[in-house]
Amino acid sequence: MRTDDSRLYFMGRIDHREDGAYFFWAASQMQARFKGTYLDITVNNRTAWGEISIGYIIDGRQGRLPLPQYNDGKDTVYRLAENLEADREHSITVFKRMSANHSYAVKDISTDGEFLPCEPQYSLSLEFYGDSVSAGEVCEADDFIGRSDPMNAACIYDNSYYAYTWQTARLLGARFNNIAQGGIAVYDKTGYFHYPDMTGMESVYDKTCYFPEGGELTQWDFSYIPDVVVFALGQNDNHNGITDKFDIDIYDEKTRRHWKDGYEKLISDVVSHYGKVKIVMLTTVLMHDAEWDAAIDEICTEMRAKGHDIYHFLFSRNGRATPGHPRRAEHAEMARELSGFIHKITTI
Repeated sequence: MRTDDSRLYFMGRIDHREDGAYFFWAASQMQARFKGTYLDITVNNRTAWGEISIGYIIDGRQGRLPLPQYNDGKDTVYRLAENLEADREHSITVFKRMSANHSYAVKDISTDGEFLPCEPQYSLSLEFYGDSVSAGEVCEADDFIGRSDPMNAACIYDNSYYAYTWQTARLLGARFNNIAQGGIAVYDKTGYFHYPDMTGMESVYDKTCYFPEGGELTQWDFSYIPDVVVFALGQNDNHNGITDKFDIDIYDEKTRRHWKDGYEKLISDVVSHYGKVKIVMLTTVLMHDAEWDAAIDEICTEMRAKGHDIYHFLFSRNGRATPGHPRRAEHAEMARELSGFIHKITTI
């Protein structure tokens, strides 16, 4: 079955082309219902770096499909499930575990039975703009809870399924878009993403394909309208790429004003497509200087005065839980707290 079949359901920023559905952002996904004894997908993968895998969930059980380097750029058929009960209804979700480490296209999905309409019902629509934590990077390194990241992880611990973003959506019964990329900051030439020519969220917030290793950059049409937009930037913004040190001083009045102006413009540009929408700003439990949170609080005050329905949310262990990426348990902690807050502001 081709991926333009109406029985499939897609979530996230998917680039639908004549030859298939192209995946770029972490947690973007395709869902299907079917009867049959096996499930195959045809994938064309482009690896940028690291050890790459596609995530999938078959009948509620999560799996991981490693993608070998030698198949890069080739249409390859992979079997995700076999020996299934023929007369039972099955479900499959194929999702992007990782961010810009790779891109891939699903060209075809097949079984020996029939596909059924997949029309999941969601009570809420969310959208996230964030960095590596929002993408779920290094979250499966559970032996390193509260510690720095393991050396030479090579992407093997990345899994967007456990990111607080997706966990929050699951707790709320929500659909979501996850515009999250490791190392990204608000501005170009800052942060760590796409070193040495660092790309900021200001240049990718409106993209579907957002990194050149994935192919030609493409625009997003903002056809997805969320109820709540979460902005989770500020962790990487103290780095301008000139040295390995944290060399952007948020305590400097001029620097602080410049950063706040850029962040406010980004938020305004995003929500201009949605009309009236609730906005939540946050940083995560990953250790950082609390002065960035103070600056975010100032942004909220300034934008609230301009009529935006905006909130600043702080986790109970905000900025002090771990020197490394949050692991699955820490993401679960964040998701519980954030979902409770979003439930509160959406039922007022």
